[in-house]
Amino acid sequence: MMRPLLFLLVVATILAGSLHASDRPNILVILTDDQGWGDLSLNGNDNLETPHIDSLARDGAAFDRFYVCPVCSPTRAEFLTGRYHPRSGVYSTSAGGERMDLDERTIAEVFRGAGYATAAFGKWHNGMQYPYHPNGRGFDEFYGFCSGHWGDYFSPQLEHNGELVEGEGFLVDDLTSRAMTYMAEQKAAGKPFFVYLPYNTPHSPMQVPDEWWEKFENKELAQRHRDPKKEDLGHTRAALAMCENIDWNVGRLLARLDELDIADDTVVLYFCDNGPNGWRWNGGMKGRKGNTDEGGVRSPLLVRWPGKVPAGTTIPQIAAAVDLLPTLAEMAGVSLESPKPLDGVSLAPLLTDPGNAAADWPNRMIFSHWRNRVSVRTQRFRLDHEGKLFDIPADPGQDRDVTADHPDIARTLQAAVDDWKRDVLAGYDEDDRPFVIGHPDVPWTQVPARDGTAHGNIERSNKFPNCSFFRNWTSIDDKITWEVEVGEAGDYEVEIWYACPAADVGSTIELSLGDSRLSGKITEAHDPPLRGMEHDRVERVESYVKDFRPMTLGTIHLEKGADTLTLKALEKPGTQVMEFRLMMLRRAE
Repeated sequence: MMRPLLFLLVVATILAGSLHASDRPNILVILTDDQGWGDLSLNGNDNLETPHIDSLARDGAAFDRFYVCPVCSPTRAEFLTGRYHPRSGVYSTSAGGERMDLDERTIAEVFRGAGYATAAFGKWHNGMQYPYHPNGRGFDEFYGFCSGHWGDYFSPQLEHNGELVEGEGFLVDDLTSRAMTYMAEQKAAGKPFFVYLPYNTPHSPMQVPDEWWEKFENKELAQRHRDPKKEDLGHTRAALAMCENIDWNVGRLLARLDELDIADDTVVLYFCDNGPNGWRWNGGMKGRKGNTDEGGVRSPLLVRWPGKVPAGTTIPQIAAAVDLLPTLAEMAGVSLESPKPLDGVSLAPLLTDPGNAAADWPNRMIFSHWRNRVSVRTQRFRLDHEGKLFDIPADPGQDRDVTADHPDIARTLQAAVDDWKRDVLAGYDEDDRPFVIGHPDVPWTQVPARDGTAHGNIERSNKFPNCSFFRNWTSIDDKITWEVEVGEAGDYEVEIWYACPAADVGSTIELSLGDSRLSGKITEAHDPPLRGMEHDRVERVESYVKDFRPMTLGTIHLEKGADTLTLKALEKPGTQVMEFRLMMLRRAE
């Protein structure tokens, strides 16, 4: 017979679990890639139609002035941590500089700690090798890719919880379907979910299914960039087609929430990661992706939570990506225990009680940074990275420097920028973090060409590393190296993903780390053509891709600690050794 005190404890535990599941809302965060503020019909762009995205503002709230970073990985880091991206070690978009420091606590860890099921579907872009991998940053489920961009959007090679898999159909559609299935599974399990859906479009390469492209291929565009001579109409048309595909997928998500009867219990949040990736209509603002001007960092922020966020609310107060972690935590009633102070503030009062909250809302400054260029925004003014002051409501194109009209404000903002640089930027791009391989918590490690350093004649397939491979390996003096740290000593099976024409088969390659060595011979030809161009709507700037083949090299013993991982050739009977895409290490049983 159960003792009374124990019985009460069990009942209390059951009730607490029930309340935990029923009283806390689900969270669905949709983040698009390179979609500007102006790429929505909601914001006045008549070149396209985005009714499903627009409905989030109609049925919830829209922030008029919401700011992100000028490029991808910094915005993701600020959303995930609630802190300005240089604080977390993010200073680049590739080759390790996109990784968040491991002592940062992410939004997924916060929600998982509160009993949520956590999942990410899409472009991660904040570290590939565990524990920088999304599975190491609080996400139980991950499906997508970890690089900054991907070379093919039609059934490409992706990851599922670290394992290499093949996608199914157009990537944004595939990611959406995965998220919809996951939400249904969690509804059936009676568990609240935190789903992060970072789409990969309209980032280039500009690929989109025919259904969406045909509408825009020859479309006359009524609204153009403020300097039409800069605009590439083909690129703009492709971007708009990709945005309409995103809207269709947002409609699928909202419909699934209705089908599951959880729409009223789900916070849906939509934003973008930077300004547009081309010179196209953007409300007349100055700047695009990569710039710290208004047009480079202004993003839509739409938040829907029926019954809690008043429908049709427009919020004029400035806000930023660093605010989203504390906002969602407060809205969900989740305890926010951060090991480091946050730069963001909770926007929940503005969302749930906008009339009363606005009366006491404090003035603030929001800083934008990229490549040592810093600008700062107040409710009215922006001081740009050159120290010029602009009255943004009156001059969105930043055409007139008003420093002479407001000298005290200009001095105050410049002093704030100087302080911010001293506080946040000191040493931010000094990076001695090795790539982690063989972490004890996972059996696998992916080591891509993206993170390697080529020596000798070897060259990248493109200057942008994210989805590149190594080619022109023509000498046994050539090599590829990675600075790594082995997390756990042991034996590791090694798989090389390669390409090699028949005439060059026979090279012997060696992988070494410290005193450990493993060699093997390329015995089978695999010479696939470059591809990707068959799906591109306009010529890309990134690398084309190939269908590389895996080859088992063997098993190597690795000792724990930091050293240089080296891949080189011992023999080369042909004109080249091979082309190299990636290496997979798996702990041997």
